[in-house]
Amino acid sequence: MAINIDENNLKQGVLGLVMALVELIRDALRIQAVKRMESGALTDEECERLGMALMDLDMALEEIIREQGLGESVQSVRDGLDNLVSEVVDRMINPQRWKEVSDGKRK
Repeated sequence: MAINIDENNLKQGVLGLVMALVELIRDALRIQAVKRMESGALTDEECERLGMALMDLDMALEEIIREQGLGESVQSVRDGLDNLVSEVVDRMINPQRWKEVSDGKRK
């Protein structure tokens, strides 16, 4: 039995995953940048350079995603990650529900 793999779909999936991870890293960088700016740890010039660097990164990511036709793939990965994080947070906040779900799966 042979398994047929569509190389284009595989490429789109892998590139979508990579770009979604890069977006997550960018989001974390942005959060840290805002914290540093708000704390007063950066000079006005450093804030300006940091803002420009983040804008350049945004434009580069958007261009890559558009050129490679990865919009749907990246969004799908991001949605899946969002759902996973929501589920984990829900289980942390509602441990009784987690126990009920776990007990239900064992039956």
